[in-house]
Amino acid sequence: MEKVTIGVLGFGTVGTGVVKTLRDHQAGLRAKTGMAFDLKKIADLDITTKRIVNVEPNLLTTDAYQILNDPEIQIVVELIGGYEPARTFILEALQRGKHVVTANKALLAVHGQELFEAAHQHQVDIGFEASVGGGIPIIRSLREGLVANNFTEIYGILNGTTNYILTEMTEKGGAFEDVLRRAQELGLAEADPTFDIEGIDATHKLVLLIYLAYGQHAEMKQVLTQGISNLQPIDIHFAKEFGYKVKLLAIARQADGMVEARVHPTMISADHLLAKVDGSFNAIYVVGDVVDSTMFYGHGAGMMPTASAVVSDIVDIARNLQKGVTNRLPLLPSTGESARFTLQAPDQFHSKYYLRFTAVDRHGVLSKISGILAQYKISLSSVIQKAGYPPDKVPIVMLTYDAPEHAMQQALSRIDQLDIVTDKTVLIRVL
Repeated sequence: MEKVTIGVLGFGTVGTGVVKTLRDHQAGLRAKTGMAFDLKKIADLDITTKRIVNVEPNLLTTDAYQILNDPEIQIVVELIGGYEPARTFILEALQRGKHVVTANKALLAVHGQELFEAAHQHQVDIGFEASVGGGIPIIRSLREGLVANNFTEIYGILNGTTNYILTEMTEKGGAFEDVLRRAQELGLAEADPTFDIEGIDATHKLVLLIYLAYGQHAEMKQVLTQGISNLQPIDIHFAKEFGYKVKLLAIARQADGMVEARVHPTMISADHLLAKVDGSFNAIYVVGDVVDSTMFYGHGAGMMPTASAVVSDIVDIARNLQKGVTNRLPLLPSTGESARFTLQAPDQFHSKYYLRFTAVDRHGVLSKISGILAQYKISLSSVIQKAGYPPDKVPIVMLTYDAPEHAMQQALSRIDQLDIVTDKTVLIRVL
């Protein structure tokens, strides 16, 4: 029986799950592949803390170069996270002719082009199924299962922490800060949740999906990114009244050779499939010109779902090794159909909008606000003005028809300077 030899960099939550999976499912993996998976070395700065899986002491090291310099190790699994030293370790592994599996979406979003070029140059593979959607096989689906398609739309709930918070705010009420605190107590949010709640994590993942779907590398600054930290219960309530739910969506849409890319809170119809994705689950809704609409749903993070994706990449590379092939699915953009798109500027897309103004209770307020919107050719579809609020804190809620983002921002900049408006306008885009 052929053997593939593996080294793991990082023995934290996901690393522990990968080791556990390789140990517990060794027999099944052998039966399915005809190969033995030999875990030769695990490197981590902390090799004394007890994990849920027991490993022999001789497998553990604090020196990553015991893996990188070992000629027997064929696949290096990078689960350190962050930019450095992960980037350096991956580049050195590729330069030594080792294949790499990683779950590091932040690194790939920023340095992916460099790493993919190095893999191509040294004729080795990089697997990164676990970088987007945890255990959801979206990477392989875009690259293989849906390869016949041109993708017109991709909508993703790509961060479980924010989806849990929005679900709790919708179903049980409560301020954002209180729900975030509960999520942290339950271990569903990090002590520093910035990457999650400000949309950065979802943007990392969207950058990778755009690369695979459109053959176009997007820099983080080219993606309009807004988080959920400014959402208030009143906006969740109004969304319900209009028949919507609020989700943090990662959106990529293409038309006429342009691709728009954005991550922000979005109101979606309560009947839409994505509106029914609650709790810490993730989902990616993909529309192709051949397959039409598809949706991928599951756990987007966690020890075992992520380990499932990592091991799938290990097995995929092992099968390539068995057949003596590499770069079977090239990661560098081609010069053909997949490379014909360019990224749209972040303020050039069109959307419908939910707007909540906080104004004084005075005659003519509504006409002044709607008058400025009309100057920018922004038309209104619905208006609600609620009674029972303090005279200087009256909420006026509007839904607009489709309008350009840049026009909306210019209009709101003028409206927020009016003496009748007492707080910054709340804007939520509507799908």
